[in-house]
Amino acid sequence: MVIKSFKTITPQVTYLIKKKLWAQVLVALFLGLLLGVFLGPEVGIVEKDTSGIITTWLSIPAHLFLKIIQMIIVPLIFASIIRGLLSAGTVEQLRTMGISVALYFVVTTIIALGIGILVATIIMPGSFIDSASMLESLDIKETEQLVENVEFSFMDVPEQIIGLIPSNPLTSFMSGEMLSIIIFALFVAVAMISLPKKKSEPISDILESVQDVTMKVVSWAMRLAPFAAFGLMADIVSKVGLDALVGLGAYMSTVVIGLFMMMLVYIIIIRVFARRPILSTLKIMKDPLLLAFSTSSSAAVMPVSLKTAEEKMKVKPAVSQFVIPLGATINMNGTALYQIVAVFFLAQLFNIELSPTTIILIAVTALMASIGAPSAPGAGIVILSSILLAAGVPVIGIVLLLGVDRILDMTRTMVNVGGDLTACLLFDKRIKAPKLPPDEKNIQ
Repeated sequence: MVIKSFKTITPQVTYLIKKKLWAQVLVALFLGLLLGVFLGPEVGIVEKDTSGIITTWLSIPAHLFLKIIQMIIVPLIFASIIRGLLSAGTVEQLRTMGISVALYFVVTTIIALGIGILVATIIMPGSFIDSASMLESLDIKETEQLVENVEFSFMDVPEQIIGLIPSNPLTSFMSGEMLSIIIFALFVAVAMISLPKKKSEPISDILESVQDVTMKVVSWAMRLAPFAAFGLMADIVSKVGLDALVGLGAYMSTVVIGLFMMMLVYIIIIRVFARRPILSTLKIMKDPLLLAFSTSSSAAVMPVSLKTAEEKMKVKPAVSQFVIPLGATINMNGTALYQIVAVFFLAQLFNIELSPTTIILIAVTALMASIGAPSAPGAGIVILSSILLAAGVPVIGIVLLLGVDRILDMTRTMVNVGGDLTACLLFDKRIKAPKLPPDEKNIQ
């Protein structure tokens, strides 16, 4: 009976793996974990240099995947934001949606920071690790900071705000300054909405073609996702080792608990405010969430998120094409939560007491940093340095987080993407579709 059931289930599993990208990614992560253990220090069969060579070659698909995404993401975001804004129909509706979405992102980020402070204060993950032994095990002898100091001052805020307006949009495109690109797209979109449709339509058609072409290229890159996940997982486990992962388990658990609580906040928003069924909605979100977990890049998942929102969730394009590209750049709730927990963890590890004033300063800095955080893998660990400086925590502590950051990066990116999709559902419920003129109604 058991053998018969196994024979029945096996073809179904094989079909699932062949047809579903998320299933391929999960299998690849598991196989990468096994290979990483085999190549790592626990088994000791393969020499460290040989293991490094193998994992370097295995990580080639991951680097190719990310390079393709980085190559195509700027025109994709630019075209998607403008087309999303044009779908709003009028300047008045655009103004209403823009202010509401920005306010929502700020409020949810503040909630994420509050959750991070709460779990870090209650669990106190830094107290589970002996600072001296950990530094010795990682062979850290120097106390030089890994990231160049950039002092943060509130007097710099006006200059930073002015700097968001690109004096040369081409320079912003070439350097990948996402906030400047978004602001430039906002100006272009508002100008196009203000013009008669006959004059703006040719540019709109070009942007639609740009969006279609870029999404096609991204779909080619998605074929590399399972191989990328396999190579990255093998590389992480072989270099860090399972012992180091277990040693930082308290810190990782604290971050994951906080991120899980943030997901519960999204579930409440989905059920209470968006009035959507929880289980079926989460099932629909499955593909972009798992892809976010495997790629650690909100930008890489953006095409899948757009497709999921419009085709499966039936979100209006006017909402999805505005919220998701914008959210992929400035809605980093998972990143903000991770950063606040990391600061508390290192402060506890180095026996640094954080005063209420310092905690407020950390929260404000994390809020500002998360809004401008790049949506690429590993960006959070660099931004964390400015927050550590604001807290007075030695930046050398970042090295303790590098080993497990990739795993946490996967988890917090999944929360970031979940926040974007939740925002789509919320504003799809609140914002009505633009009314068509009488002549266009007759045509349809």
